[in-house]
Amino acid sequence: MPVAQVGAADDLKPRDVRIDPSMPCFRHTESKGPPPVTYLHFYDCSKFSFGIFCLPKSAVIPLHNHPGMTVFSKMLFGSMHLKSYDWATSNPENDTNTLTTSSDGGRLAKINTDAVVDASAETIVLYPENGGNLHCFTALTPCAVLDVMGPPYSSADGRDCAYYDESAYSNTGGEMRYSWLKEIPSTFEMKGVQMPQRFTV
Repeated sequence: MPVAQVGAADDLKPRDVRIDPSMPCFRHTESKGPPPVTYLHFYDCSKFSFGIFCLPKSAVIPLHNHPGMTVFSKMLFGSMHLKSYDWATSNPENDTNTLTTSSDGGRLAKINTDAVVDASAETIVLYPENGGNLHCFTALTPCAVLDVMGPPYSSADGRDCAYYDESAYSNTGGEMRYSWLKEIPSTFEMKGVQMPQRFTV
C-alpha cells in the first residue's frame, strides 16, 4: 500500500469489507481454552497480502515478528491492548552495542507501544527496523483488524513468522522500556477463511 493511500485506510468502515460484530467469528462459545482467532484472507501475491483478523473478547495473538516486512494495521471496530517492540541497537545503560543478548539466548528489545487502541486510531504502520515490528494483540472487546503486509510471509524467502516470550530487563533506574525476547516454539493456531475477491488489484 503506497504511503499516499494510508489515509484511505483510516476511513474504512466494517461495512466496506462486509463484516460486523454479530458474525460467529467474533463470539466465543467454547468454555475451554482461549477464544479462537479467525483470519479472513482476501488477497495475496509476491508483493503483498491483506486480510482481517477477527478476535472475540479476550482472544490473543501472541508476540510475533514481521521480518523484512512493512505492515499497515487498521482497527475496524472494537478495542484491544497493543504491545510492540523493536530490537534494541545498543545497551540502554551504557549506549553501546554490548550485552544486547542474554545468557539464555534472549535478545534485548525496546518497547515501542504499550497502549489500548480502538477504531478511532489512525492506521498503524510498522517497518522492518522500527515502528513496532514485533507485536502482540489482546482483545478487550470483540474486534477486527485489517492487515496489509508487504512483502508477505514466505519461508522460501526467509520471512518466517517467529514467536517470542518476554521477560523483564532489570536496569539501574528510570522507566522500564526494555525486555528480553526469546524465540519459542509456536502453539498458536488460527482458523483461516478464504474470502471471495470482489475488487480489482
